[in-house]
Amino acid sequence: MTSIFDLSLFLILFQIKHYLGDFQFQTGWMAANKGRYGHPSGILHAGLHGALSLPILLWFALPWELALGLALAEVVVHYHIDWAKARRVSNEAMTETDPRFWHYLGLDQAAHQLTYVALFAIVASRAA
Repeated sequence: MTSIFDLSLFLILFQIKHYLGDFQFQTGWMAANKGRYGHPSGILHAGLHGALSLPILLWFALPWELALGLALAEVVVHYHIDWAKARRVSNEAMTETDPRFWHYLGLDQAAHQLTYVALFAIVASRAA
């Protein structure tokens, strides 16, 4: 990955991937149980993100072992970001009408984006 086009495409693909994983493919079951640590729905949701990331990482010519390792790391990080947000929202009985709910949702989304920046830095450093 060397051109500005390639670098931009990497970030664009991760934005699309995140939208699909968090908003199109996430079920109500997944969303409702993310605050229960170890619940299969949260693991499945985070695993979906890793599964969607893997082909992007492979497309950018990462060795499959590294791509798989980064995708699995994203699963772990994504899971814990979601769990922490869901726990906080649940513990404080926040609903969508509470401004704090939206603050935590924004923090959750920003943390996911920073994960993609970290993946981007790893991939870009390998091309340098």
